[in-house]
Amino acid sequence: MRRSLFVRLLVLSLGVAVISITATAWLTTQSTSQRLRGEFERTLEADSYVYQNLIAYAQSNDSWNDVGELVGELARATGSRVALTGADGQVLADSAGSGGDAPPLPSTPTAEVDAMAPISVMAGEFSMASAVPFAGTWSSGLVAEEATPPPGGEATPLEETISITGMDASFVSLGAPMSTPLDWRLTKEEARARERLVADANACLQDLGSEGLIVSPDGAVLRATTDTLTSVLDLPTESTKVDDSVRGCVPPELSEASAASKALNAEQVRLTEQCLADAGIVALPTVAETGLVQLSVDSGDEAQVDQFYDCSTMAGDQAMEPFLADPALLYIGSTDRFDALSGDGWVRTVLTGLGVLAAATGITVFAGRRLSHPIRTLTEAAQRLASGGRGTRVQVTGSDEVARLGHAFNAMASSIEENERQRKAMVSDIAHELRTPLANVRGYLEAAEDGVVPMDPQLVSSLLEESTLLQRLIDDLQDLALADAGMLRMHRETIDVADLARQVVAAHQPSASASQVELVVAAPPSVEADADPVRLRQALGNLVANAVQYSGTGSTVLVRVSRDAVSDEVVLAVRDDGPGIAPEHLEHLFDRFYRTDTSRTRATGGSGLGLAITKHLVEAHDGSVTVSSMVGAGSTFTVRLPAHAPVPAT
Repeated sequence: MRRSLFVRLLVLSLGVAVISITATAWLTTQSTSQRLRGEFERTLEADSYVYQNLIAYAQSNDSWNDVGELVGELARATGSRVALTGADGQVLADSAGSGGDAPPLPSTPTAEVDAMAPISVMAGEFSMASAVPFAGTWSSGLVAEEATPPPGGEATPLEETISITGMDASFVSLGAPMSTPLDWRLTKEEARARERLVADANACLQDLGSEGLIVSPDGAVLRATTDTLTSVLDLPTESTKVDDSVRGCVPPELSEASAASKALNAEQVRLTEQCLADAGIVALPTVAETGLVQLSVDSGDEAQVDQFYDCSTMAGDQAMEPFLADPALLYIGSTDRFDALSGDGWVRTVLTGLGVLAAATGITVFAGRRLSHPIRTLTEAAQRLASGGRGTRVQVTGSDEVARLGHAFNAMASSIEENERQRKAMVSDIAHELRTPLANVRGYLEAAEDGVVPMDPQLVSSLLEESTLLQRLIDDLQDLALADAGMLRMHRETIDVADLARQVVAAHQPSASASQVELVVAAPPSVEADADPVRLRQALGNLVANAVQYSGTGSTVLVRVSRDAVSDEVVLAVRDDGPGIAPEHLEHLFDRFYRTDTSRTRATGGSGLGLAITKHLVEAHDGSVTVSSMVGAGSTFTVRLPAHAPVPAT
């Protein structure tokens, strides 16, 4: 009983959970280590190689319809499974097969292949050097390598995009950068036509004796250098004057953009103009020799330039999107997931589960015994209490829930013991109260029967007095029984409490005069309240009778009636000049059969039920009764009743 039961139960549950989680983590780690080691055998270069080739395919095609051949070649090149799925999970291509024969894919994709990610259209510049290099094959007496093979072929790194087979030389463009590659996505017919034109142009240059010059598929004139280029974009363009004879070798058809480039350019221009128009800016279109449209704005207006930059960037992305394949999820590698119930996995699974169960059982048994010990102690104490051991108590330490239960049990046992004591005292008091008048009646009757005492009016009066005492005691017991059972009925009506007080004082005036006690009432002419006149007279009569009984000769008993305007209550106070009541008796004064004087003399007390009955009667009126007293200075009993009966809830 030292710590909270809830905390201990929580710690117990957490302990079991921690053991289970630890065991599960260990099992998962051990079972997947082999798979992880196999997965890490793939190098980062292999994954990057697959990703870059698929990015290049996505940028060169508007769908994934024919990607299966490329996926198969990439899988064979890397030795790993390669699969592509759409955003909805539908398999687009899988090197492991198709349909239900293919094993399940890994739970997490390796990467997302989004052709839009590496593309940016900024200020009219098209940055696709690594993604969409020259398509097709062209030559001028020499055979050039393909920069980007058709789908299914091997991708070529950036530094090889302009290398020429058979020569230790590289070329730098002599022309200005183009906003869109002129030879982008050439059709087969366009590619063959350009090859013929490039061959004718290079033959023309050779005939002119132009050493080191060569014509590219996009119509640019390149100069051969002895420097090896690591990146075309990292070196400045070498500016060289080209005479008219050289230019005459380059047919104008090579400077025209492909149909795909024109379509892309037209859509980008349309979207850019629309965006600028929304911003209130008018752009001036210019058609270049390439057939592509260039837009321009006032370069002196910085706001227009910034807006033009934003619009062209947005338009480039939107215009490119229809020409690219949709984003896809890339999976590299097979699942090889550990199945805890197949192969040798079930052995470890069973052993781990048994270990967890054994640990949880041990903890539960140990903690359960400690938790149930105070419960067993309380159970045994309750059984002893039920068997008559009213003095049974349990030892309580701590302040948790079980400790509070122990305190509640001890309080209950004390209450039962006290009630048992009061019951025995009540039985003894009732027997005593009944025995005395019955003995007197029997004695007088036997004496009269034997002729010892004549049956005169004085004897009859004495017998009548004893029977009245018996009747009063029985009536008091009946009232208490009704009050305890909640059957004490009240017949409320609007009455004059001041007049009722005067009636009670008048009824007790003879006994007060016999005791030489002055009985006085102080009340206004009328004080009305909703009350049962019979029950209220009975309650006030008990208080007045006690005051007269305990007041000495020459004392004064004052009955005061008033109304509290603040609380809307009627107040009845009975004050006497008696000996007063000691403080230790005040809290028990309204207990039944309780007496401050235990001598049981007829002169000092009655049955001990009057104040208990008064308390029940006042509370039945929704009121309260209190007492204040000082030894040697008398006592005051105060009854407070609501002036109006409360309306019952509907």
